[in-house]
Amino acid sequence: MFSADSVRKGRAAKKRASALTAGLALSALVLSGCAQSNREEGADGGSSEVDGTFVFAASSDPKSLDPAFASDGESFRVSRQIFEGLVGVEPGTADPAPLLAKSWEASEDGMTYTFTLEEGVKFHDGTDFNAEAVCANFDRWYNFTGIQQAESQAYYYGMLFKGFSDTPEEATYKSCEASSDAEAVITLNKPFAGFVAALSLPAFSMQSPSALEEFGANNSSGTAEAPELTEYAKEHPTGTGPYKFDGWDVGNQLTLSLNEDYWGGDDAQVTDIIFRVIDDPQARRQSLESGDIDGYDLVAPADTEALAEAGFNVVQRDPFTILYLGINQQVPELSDPKVRQAIAHAIDKEALVSQTLPEGTKVATQFIPDVVNGYNEDVTTYEYDPEKAKSLLAEAGYPDGFTVQFNYPTGVSRPYMPTPEQVFTNLSAQLAEVGITVTPQSDKWSPDYLDRVQAGSDHGLHLLGWTGDYNDTDNFVGVFFGQEKPEFGFNNPEIFNALEEARQVSTLDEQTPLYEQINEDIAQFVPAIPLAHPAPSLAFSERVESYPASPVNDEVFSEIKLTK
Repeated sequence: MFSADSVRKGRAAKKRASALTAGLALSALVLSGCAQSNREEGADGGSSEVDGTFVFAASSDPKSLDPAFASDGESFRVSRQIFEGLVGVEPGTADPAPLLAKSWEASEDGMTYTFTLEEGVKFHDGTDFNAEAVCANFDRWYNFTGIQQAESQAYYYGMLFKGFSDTPEEATYKSCEASSDAEAVITLNKPFAGFVAALSLPAFSMQSPSALEEFGANNSSGTAEAPELTEYAKEHPTGTGPYKFDGWDVGNQLTLSLNEDYWGGDDAQVTDIIFRVIDDPQARRQSLESGDIDGYDLVAPADTEALAEAGFNVVQRDPFTILYLGINQQVPELSDPKVRQAIAHAIDKEALVSQTLPEGTKVATQFIPDVVNGYNEDVTTYEYDPEKAKSLLAEAGYPDGFTVQFNYPTGVSRPYMPTPEQVFTNLSAQLAEVGITVTPQSDKWSPDYLDRVQAGSDHGLHLLGWTGDYNDTDNFVGVFFGQEKPEFGFNNPEIFNALEEARQVSTLDEQTPLYEQINEDIAQFVPAIPLAHPAPSLAFSERVESYPASPVNDEVFSEIKLTK
């Protein structure tokens, strides 16, 4: 049984655990004058000593305010302020912790989970959060139909729960029973070891059943490629979190205000949040420097030192990411394992990291960070050895090397890939040293680049990566190599079956060795090359004393500490 007593009680305990919040890299020394010059005046703060309005630059609008139909970072950043799930995240880690469920217990066969709920919690519309609300949310996801099941809509439910009510034989979820107001019993159709950890995703937040019904949350329209937002998803998101939705001026800004009746505590300094949409990274930096915003995410590596020296506070998240060099085995040369091994030996990862990636980035030997279950300390590695790479190419029939397309995105910065152009240039030069000539193929990130490398076969080597959602191996290697995909162009039933088997093992003691072996099998097969675990950075004005940086972005602004 997982008890809340040893961890926390809601966000309040998370605040008490403030020592776990990320330390700010450098204290602010300058710019206090301009920091307030252009900011909008906000409401009075919960503390009279500080300005409670916090302006954060978002790289885009959220995709949807209904988190069940979202999968992007900006939607989830807003969702984490408005909504809460049964399960949260232990501060500063990727590990699950109690939130709306104060404890849970799993049956020995891993098929039934009994959640004991926090009592006295209300949604923003004044209705009760209880076991019936929990079951209403689970049943809503299970009964999605039509375009609601598309990857562009219920991406995470479809990916993790495998099926809906119209395909019950494939579905992981079976039923939910409200045995009392404070106890919900979830029964699965088949074991899912990552079930509890997966519930920490904002996509599985608890939403007010009354608001969902009143504002037509299930009245989906449009197409899978171009779904239209419901009235609920545009104007009425209703959760239990520390902030309520105020308004959304699409393309400009989204505003939230403090939930005065929040069950988890009432000492937040940030009383009003403005998510201001600034899509250009350089413009985000300039807005911080001019005092128009209080902070932004995904600081360019080249900017971190300059901002810190100028007195701004730069915060790094612990890396929970993976950047890899993808290999499309539909390209004849790349289908040979000796060629893939040669490419691995041709790459100097230490040089790549030091020359192109942010401070705090770790070299990768496998596709999961070292804190994830199943990390294999003894996994097969391919040391930087150009002569060995040339020898393997000769054995494969390419003594003079070969030419291959190298795809990379432009105009984008991702947590796992802040500077794709620089990474491409660095790797291209390294490959040339062993006789592999690349044909550059750049595309705009979305939809062009993603469509090219994920949906078709017209690509060769390519850059891509992932930011982990929660602490489970299946959330990394299962996503990449759990089934045949155009991105990698291979069919390896042994790896596919091993991943499906490991996903259903209910105990870590049994599961860990399976994932360790899978990571070794993947290392020997070389379907792609793990390069690095980049550490994303955020930057803040000097008045931000602490920010609850999280490796999985579980960052709630009620925990921000301000000095003025």
